[in-house]
Amino acid sequence: LTNQRTYAYEGTRLVRTFLVSTGTQYHPTVTGEYRIYVKYRYTDMAGPGYYLPDVPFTMYFYKGYGLHGTYWHNNFGVPMSHGCINLSIPDSEWLYYWASVGTLVNIHY
Repeated sequence: LTNQRTYAYEGTRLVRTFLVSTGTQYHPTVTGEYRIYVKYRYTDMAGPGYYLPDVPFTMYFYKGYGLHGTYWHNNFGVPMSHGCINLSIPDSEWLYYWASVGTLVNIHY
């Protein structure tokens, strides 16, 4: 979270890194170890004060928290989300096809 980066590992080998936007101080991203439990090529997201149709390459790992593509901003590297991990669409597409349901998601500072 501190570096606003997501890292993809195969075992101990770093495969790829991505600049992301995580939750703000008002809507923080959860920390801990989780596993991707469902993937959607496109899904609608809604919450207090927002509705986002057709969010691409979504991978939920805890309740409504997920990694996903982001078409509504390009400000990666700055916390911007309601707790999810926002990636560029090309980066989220790569991650979506690389990761499977059950992939470990380890979120820390």
